[in-house]
Amino acid sequence: MKLLVRHQTIYRYEAAAGRVAMRLKLMPVDTPSQKVLDWQVSVNGEPLTGFRPNSYGEMEAIWVRHDRTDNAVIVAEGLVETQESHGVLGWLGCPVNPRYFLRDTRLTQASPEIRAMALALPDEDGPLARLHALSTAVSDAVAYRAGVTSADTTAAEAFALGAGVCQDHAQVFIAGARAMGIPARYVSGYLLADEGDVLHETHGWAEALVPELGWVGFDPSNRVCVTERYLRLACGLDADEAAPIRGSVTVAGDIWIDADVRIAQAEDGVEERQLQRQQQQGAQTTTQG
Repeated sequence: MKLLVRHQTIYRYEAAAGRVAMRLKLMPVDTPSQKVLDWQVSVNGEPLTGFRPNSYGEMEAIWVRHDRTDNAVIVAEGLVETQESHGVLGWLGCPVNPRYFLRDTRLTQASPEIRAMALALPDEDGPLARLHALSTAVSDAVAYRAGVTSADTTAAEAFALGAGVCQDHAQVFIAGARAMGIPARYVSGYLLADEGDVLHETHGWAEALVPELGWVGFDPSNRVCVTERYLRLACGLDADEAAPIRGSVTVAGDIWIDADVRIAQAEDGVEERQLQRQQQQGAQTTTQG
């Protein structure tokens, strides 16, 4: 499956901001389940070329502007071919020891209740079956409900509330897996929604390490292992570390953030034309913004 993506994020500053610095994890890399055919990132209409591999073997860049500015328009767009792997990604060539992903963070610290849920799951059928059971248990315990949590909500808080969004599901899953002694990490990326559903934001899920398979992607929000409809951007210990954009501003009033993600399946033979049209639309939007 070929996926066309256009992800635009606009930061508007009440007062002209100075010394804006952003860390961008918006450049997907090739994996056994995806091949990047064309991809570019721009900031305020200027292509960003300073992407370098980080410690996870993924690409990231720092964008810094020292003079004052009223806004920053960040656009990531391109074409990626994905393969159905039923969630199995293998070892991915990450130079970090997998045991690093047993490390807790404030967002993924398991509460006694999460730990009890995870350790109560049967393990006689092996770690893969146990992780599937964990994904189902998280979905059952935390209902999908938008607007009740925030980016700062911890796994323990979402589990106690019994509600949340994809970030909460993934972080509760990660907390449970680590309580079992299984390395797990957060993944940010994109999801081509089913026909009739519309997603205008990035998606988050989890990966856990299964000894005989390597890393396997689980999406408790949709009760599936990841499929060819998923496009992987970046991973981290939690949602904050895997976030596509993180930044700081030295001087500013209020900040407004407007993000929009458009993702579609490209048909054979027309993907280049669609990509050109997408890029032209992006250029027009940037000019108007």
